[in-house]
Amino acid sequence: MEQPLSVASLKRLLQQARLRPSEVLRTKEGAYTQQVVGKNLSDDQLLAVMAKHPELIQRPIVVRGEKAVLAREIGKLAELI
Repeated sequence: MEQPLSVASLKRLLQQARLRPSEVLRTKEGAYTQQVVGKNLSDDQLLAVMAKHPELIQRPIVVRGEKAVLAREIGKLAELI
């Protein structure tokens, strides 16, 4: 069984993808309503919530070397070349 990403790992991954935590949140998850809606969370607070509730992270995030992309659209993979 895979371990969830730590806050530090998640932060690095999003930096590689040049994305902010709010840009990869899945807003239709119950945890989003319970943990995020109506709260003015900082990026660090969002990262902590996402690490605790990995279902909130959009996937796939693909890493190649020092680059990463949110590859929900297959064309985004070309950015890794």
